[in-house]
Amino acid sequence: MRRRRRIAFEHENADRWLISYADFITLLFAFFVVMYAVSAVNESKYRVLADALGDAFGKTPSPVDAPVPNPRPAKPLPPEVKQRTLKQQQALEEREHMKAVANNLLEAMGPLVKEGKVRVTQSRRGVTIEINANVLFRPGEADLQPDSLGVLRAVATTLAREPFNLEITGHTDNVPIKSPQFPSNWELSAVRASSVVRLFADSGIDPMRLYAIGREASQPVASNATAEGRARNRRVELMILSSLPDVAEEIPVKQPVPAARP
Repeated sequence: MRRRRRIAFEHENADRWLISYADFITLLFAFFVVMYAVSAVNESKYRVLADALGDAFGKTPSPVDAPVPNPRPAKPLPPEVKQRTLKQQQALEEREHMKAVANNLLEAMGPLVKEGKVRVTQSRRGVTIEINANVLFRPGEADLQPDSLGVLRAVATTLAREPFNLEITGHTDNVPIKSPQFPSNWELSAVRASSVVRLFADSGIDPMRLYAIGREASQPVASNATAEGRARNRRVELMILSSLPDVAEEIPVKQPVPAARP
């Protein structure tokens, strides 16, 4: 009888290791599930991981519709979009810089601004400075008056430090002119613009940045039916050209440079 009891006891002890072995296998399986899941996390693997851990530790598996965090990084912007955004930022910065340049020019032409003979506006193409032709020229002539040379040289000194190209355009009223020097207003407006360009070039502005254009009476800003309107149309426009006009076309002009009060 003693021998039988001993055999039964030994047989009972031999089976107990299976419990520990099963626990070890379960934990090992959970470990490999974790390693597999963290190698490439996505929604399905996250749920497998959650359910495996729940089974291993005796917890209720997570519901299928439980919110799963998205660890994937945001999709980067295409290179062309990044470049477009950068150019838009550059266009905004350039526009603000042009406003500062325009304010400096208004200070240089202070007396003329107070008299209403100089106006400054801003568009997507750049900043335009409109100067009444009576300030610069005698009627029917294209030689700069001596009194205007100091103001124009001050303007040239300011613009010589800037990288922008400059477009100088001459305008006339609709009264015809015919002289040996100027057969029509086309020649008069073009030569007046060229006179300003030549002074700017002599004052230190790179000639490669300068453009002279004659518009005659094709672009009036006032009615030619009155003397005041014709006087307004006789003008020279100095435009500081934007280097990014195509990009600036997409950006609204929120704060244009105000025109000087007469």
